[in-house]
Amino acid sequence: MEQWYRSGKSHACRQRCQLVLLKSDGCTSEQVRALLKMHPATVNSWLTRYQAEGIVGLQTGAGRGRKPVFNPARDLEQVRKAVVEERQRLSQAKLLLEQQLGKGFSLKTLRRFLKKLSAATNGYGKE
Repeated sequence: MEQWYRSGKSHACRQRCQLVLLKSDGCTSEQVRALLKMHPATVNSWLTRYQAEGIVGLQTGAGRGRKPVFNPARDLEQVRKAVVEERQRLSQAKLLLEQQLGKGFSLKTLRRFLKKLSAATNGYGKE
C-alpha cells in the first residue's frame, strides 16, 4: 500500500491509498475527510470498496471520463478526405465533417486529432 501511495500513476489512486493508510493508523473518517478534503460518505465508500476488492478496487475504473469525439478506425477516411479537400481552410473542413458525422466539435479538437494521427502514423499528411 505504501508503494502505491508513493509511486502510483494517478493522483486519485494515491489519494485513496493515503485514505486507507490513515484509517489503518487509527484516524476517524471525519479526520480523514478533513485531511483529504473529501465527503465522509466518500471516505467510507472507498474503504468499503477496498475491503471488498483489495488494492485493485482503489484504481479508477475503465470507462470514466469524456468519450473521444473521433474514432480513428471509424472516422479516419472522412477526416482525411475533408482535410485534403479543404487543405488551406481547416475551419471549412471542420464544418464539412460536422455535417457528415452529425456531431459538433471545436476546431481545437480537430487539430488535436490530426496531431495525434500524425504522430501515430509518423508524418501522415506530409505529401
